[in-house]
Amino acid sequence: MLWLAAYIGSVLAINYAFSLAPHLDLVWSCWAGLIFILRDMVQVRYGHWSLAAMLTATLLSFLLADPFVATASVTAFAVSELIDWGVFTVTRRPLRDRLWISAALSVPVDTALFFGMLGIWDPAVWAASLASKLAGVSAVWMLMRARSARLATA
Repeated sequence: MLWLAAYIGSVLAINYAFSLAPHLDLVWSCWAGLIFILRDMVQVRYGHWSLAAMLTATLLSFLLADPFVATASVTAFAVSELIDWGVFTVTRRPLRDRLWISAALSVPVDTALFFGMLGIWDPAVWAASLASKLAGVSAVWMLMRARSARLATA
């Protein structure tokens, strides 16, 4: 339940933050990396019900954030969620690999759609968003790999 609440709350909070202070787009871009990890944890825990979590976050975003930001967010999340779902459904690799593969495929698409729809073309913002998202999932991948190696030697 914690992953679910954190995911929905983070989507809502970041959409509200972009609406309230769009000039801080670099800050919000760094924060966005967390959402991808939370999304994957929700997908691992709840499977296809992760789409219901995304829908809930979307509806709340439309109620509380700027509708233009919410539209860009839901478009980007919907496409990246479908990529993520495809990787988790088709790929039979270990969880840590599926997390990284899905991020490597969905993060660039999400970033391009979201910032493109908002008309944000600053390379620093795009780079910060991509780097934070991929760094976060890479850290999780390394932790999971180290844990797996420890369990294998025990």
